[in-house]
Amino acid sequence: MLDILEFLRDEGVSADIIAEVKKFRDTYPEADALLQRRIPDPRYLYYGKDIWEEAITAILCGENLLLVGPKATGKNVLAENLAALFGRPVWDISMHINVDAASLIGTDTLKGGEVCFREGPVCQCARLGGFGILDEVNMAKNEALAVLHATLDFRRVIDIPGYRRVTLDDATRFIGTMNYGYAGTRELNEALVSRFVVVDMPVIGQDDLCKLLLRGFPSLKKSWAQQLAALFDDLRAKCSSGEISARALDLRGLLTALRLMERGLSPEAALEMGIINKAFDPFERQLTADVVWARVPRTAKADEFFGD
Repeated sequence: MLDILEFLRDEGVSADIIAEVKKFRDTYPEADALLQRRIPDPRYLYYGKDIWEEAITAILCGENLLLVGPKATGKNVLAENLAALFGRPVWDISMHINVDAASLIGTDTLKGGEVCFREGPVCQCARLGGFGILDEVNMAKNEALAVLHATLDFRRVIDIPGYRRVTLDDATRFIGTMNYGYAGTRELNEALVSRFVVVDMPVIGQDDLCKLLLRGFPSLKKSWAQQLAALFDDLRAKCSSGEISARALDLRGLLTALRLMERGLSPEAALEMGIINKAFDPFERQLTADVVWARVPRTAKADEFFGD
């Protein structure tokens, strides 16, 4: 947490906002030992002063966040960073077409020969003061999400038919992420959207991506970090012009390629596995490869990327 606070100061986030974060942490006690494992220890940090200030202020005001943006804008990274900053346990809730009220809130189960209620992730998160991350929230059916309306608005309750009424802990927040470009996504119901404040996530710039790479891989040479950031920008330009699909525009793939190189795999093989081979059409794969090899020679060695 101290590292994130120092990071926010370096990013230029308002000192008043940082002071309010400290007050929040002092107000709400630390999670018990069992929940400590749910508090994230982020490997990567989100870069973007304005987005940080918007997101933190919304959480301090008791609002739920909806992070909206195209692929590789850091939605999940920011959500994890926020939970770590506020010191709250996280429930990662993957949304998909088969999600229903029972999988979110809970359902009946047998225990000791008696029927009892087994809490779902939303109910646990609400009761224990966690941050619930609703991942790709627009992949779930609207009728399934309707069960969250009373949870996400000013009522902040979960009414469990036949059992009890759960009031949300004051520290509980929900953070939704969504990308309109993925297969299986749908329009969110207006009633659900109105229960979030929406943060439009911008694409990461070359300078910030370079910082992210150097922080995630301290031994990476700055010259190669700059080259890889430029490579990612080249891929984004190709996607924007419609020359290639967004499959190869994969920041996770770029980070994975670097991890493979750290282990000694050749840059050629690592970049093929992390980026190029994600374009399944042969013509598109060749276009992607041309972009990659224009920035990274195929003859480059892994040890050239790391060191003093």
